[in-house]
Amino acid sequence: MKDQKIDKRTFKISQRPNGLAILFNAMASPCEVLIETDDFNETGRIAKLICERTWQIEDKFSRYNPLSIVSKINNSNNKPVAIDPETYRLLQFSHSCFQISGGLFDITSGILRQVWTFDGSDRIPKKSDVNRLLKSIGWQHVKWDESSITLPNNMEIDLGGIGKEYAVDVAVQLLRAETPYSALVNFGGDIAVTNQPKFDPAPQQQLYQNKTINRVKTAHPWHIAIELGDKQTSDLTTIELTTGAIATSGDANRYLVKDGQRYCHILNPKTGWPVAGGPSSVTVAAPTCIEAGIAATIAMLKGNSAKAFLTENQIQHWIY
Repeated sequence: MKDQKIDKRTFKISQRPNGLAILFNAMASPCEVLIETDDFNETGRIAKLICERTWQIEDKFSRYNPLSIVSKINNSNNKPVAIDPETYRLLQFSHSCFQISGGLFDITSGILRQVWTFDGSDRIPKKSDVNRLLKSIGWQHVKWDESSITLPNNMEIDLGGIGKEYAVDVAVQLLRAETPYSALVNFGGDIAVTNQPKFDPAPQQQLYQNKTINRVKTAHPWHIAIELGDKQTSDLTTIELTTGAIATSGDANRYLVKDGQRYCHILNPKTGWPVAGGPSSVTVAAPTCIEAGIAATIAMLKGNSAKAFLTENQIQHWIY
């Protein structure tokens, strides 16, 4: 099916063996929504809803968008900025993650990108440049409540660490409200499913939103292949996903190498330097994608204590 447009952005619907796929780009990632149906018209309607909502989240919370609430906060010059309930919920979640991680997950640490560029080169910043930026990091210095946030001068926030996973969960909620069919949402490797497919050999009539539909259920759960390792040494393992979500954090594609030492892109906000001794990748399963994503991220930030953190908290995981 040819590309369809919403404003200047596009999406398309493609036939797959087990249903239809909605394909589009958002948050610098390829996005895919698989729905177990062959109804192009209904999938087209749902595609517009999902794409519009995902792009709305991207526009609202991207630091790259000068009109976003994040840009407004980052350019507020120590003055309070009014926030809506959705923004407050994301700040509250970020605050909880900051506390749970002992300050390792800090949405004010994105400023370190001014000196770190993980492009596979050997360009390591000077310690003095890193130390200079540490003065502008520390979520504990930010004042916020349900109605506003006040960011000190020379500080900024970045919700990129949870934004994509949040968008996945929003898409799942939308799908559950709009269709009875099982669906899988995959935004750049952050994945969640709406419900468990159950085997029924015959079409089943069902009333849904005042419509009578014929529903054919599949005989298997969603099978998700994840890479354990880098492109040269990776092994594929398959996860059967019937409910919930999985997310992966790793350093396979973003790193630096200097004098034989590899520097991963996971930065400790307390030191400003890459975390050492940790795994190459962590994949986590959780009820929601935002929970899976933050657990994987915190595990990576824990370095050589990653596995202990995941095990102690009884988090299902795959680690390399």
